Amino acid sequence: MTDNRAFEILSDWGVNIVAAPLGLVPDTLANNINEDTVQANLGSHREPDLEALVAAEPDIVVNGQRFSQYQGDLESLVDGTPVVDFTPRDGEDMAQELIRQTEAMGKIFGHEDDATALVDDFNAALERAKKAYDPDKKIMAVNTSGGEINYIAPGKGRFYGPLFDLVGMTPALEVDNASDDHEGDDISVEAIAESNPDYILFMDRDGAIAKDEEGYTPGQKLVEDSSALKNVTAVKEGRIVTAPQDTYTNENIITYTETLNAMADAFEKN
Repeated sequence: MTDNRAFEILSDWGVNIVAAPLGLVPDTLANNINEDTVQANLGSHREPDLEALVAAEPDIVVNGQRFSQYQGDLESLVDGTPVVDFTPRDGEDMAQELIRQTEAMGKIFGHEDDATALVDDFNAALERAKKAYDPDKKIMAVNTSGGEINYIAPGKGRFYGPLFDLVGMTPALEVDNASDDHEGDDISVEAIAESNPDYILFMDRDGAIAKDEEGYTPGQKLVEDSSALKNVTAVKEGRIVTAPQDTYTNENIITYTETLNAMADAFEKN
């Protein structure tokens, strides 16, 4: 399995994962997916060891996200073994893409009831967030990385971007030529502050991949301690929503469900 969006789901279902790029396994799953549990470590998307997959003799390969670029290579290496990729497709509704992946894996691995439960939980969380949200309230999404606070563009930005459309949230700031860059866009903190969001949604990128490194500062602390943001409504009122710490390496339907419920909690309080 190379799609890190599938790790948590398949691990929870007790699926036997014989090969995985251990460099991409979220810390939260390290007890279940590690060198002792897999037959082959496929490295990472930057330095993959695709040949190691052959010796593991998988019955199916769940490819995707960071490894999507290697689809053809994987198909050649394990000729005759199905290689599936459920990465969300550009231009498609993110909710439906998350559901598509979950239901498809449920069918493949004989966990259709479990998949249905995940989809039901997700749909309930989405409806709860939509119902609780006041469209008069402005929303800002940010990504903390390398000690910096970066802008996540509504609609297209990493993780939170699609939620603007799904929940119907009003952006505090819209920037021309914004991207889906994994670190967010380099927009000044002052510009973020000037937009004065009522809520800030943030994803701590470093919390997922560098929390044990020297100099790491938790994303929430960066936001709360920023002098530029101290007078922003979201900060003054404590309306800061935190995605799970492993989100950057674990963007599956479970993570979206947890985040939507956290958003609903915040919206219902204020």
